[in-house]
Parts: sequence; C-alpha cells; structure tokens
Amino acid sequence: MDTAKLDSMIEHYAQSHRNKRNEIIHCVCVPAIVFAVIGLIYAFSLTMALIAVIASVIYYARLGLQAAVEMAVILVAMLAVWSLFGGAHHLAIVAIVIFGLAWVGQFIGHYYEGAKPSFLDDVQYLMIGPLFVISVLKPKLKL
Repeated sequence: MDTAKLDSMIEHYAQSHRNKRNEIIHCVCVPAIVFAVIGLIYAFSLTMALIAVIASVIYYARLGLQAAVEMAVILVAMLAVWSLFGGAHHLAIVAIVIFGLAWVGQFIGHYYEGAKPSFLDDVQYLMIGPLFVISVLKPKLKL
C-alpha cells in the first residue's frame, strides 16, 4: 500500500478524534488495549503470542515499512514486558482488567468527542488506532 493511502486512513481515523480529551484518552487507552490483547494471548501461549505479533507486523508491512517497523518495536517491547511476569495464568485476569478499563476509557473519550468510534465503520480501524497514536505522539516526543 502506498503511504498516501495509509496517511488517508490515519486522517480518517483522526477526524473522529479531534477533541483533546478524546485524543489524550486514546493515547493512553489504545496502547493499553494492544498491551492487554498481547498479554491475554501470552497468558495462554507464548507461541500464540509470537504468532499474533508476527501476523500483526505482516499486516502493518502491507500498510508500509515504517508502520511495520514502528509496530514491530512496540509489539515486541510489550511482549517482553509480559514475559517478565512469567507464563502464569493469573496474567489473563490482569490483561482482561486492563482491556476492560481501556475500552471504558475509549467510550468515555468518544462521549466527549460526540462521534462514534471509527471501527464501527470499518473493523480495520482497530489496527489503525495504534498508528494514529504514533502519529500524535511522535511530534510531541520529537521522534
């Protein structure tokens, strides 16, 4: 996919995330959701977590090399954090709690925004959310 298409997707996502409160909430909750999903999979199988990370990076590679590299670094780092806690099944409970709280945050953000989440139009936007967060944070962090 060309970068113009990816930029267009991120811009479409950004259109329903213009409220500063919603943007801040998303910059916290989207990574938390991704972290929780990886943790939930990891709690049951390291192999499955690795497969999920690889499949995600392949998806992002179809969007662009930069997206794939950025997401690979983030996803591997998240998996590494979960691995510090071992493979105990209690991690699933922690991941589910993080997941639930982060989604509550997302919907609170959209309440402030007054717009429905982008993924309700196209489920693919669940994967674009992390790239939106990167696009918001990179300039602020001067990366």
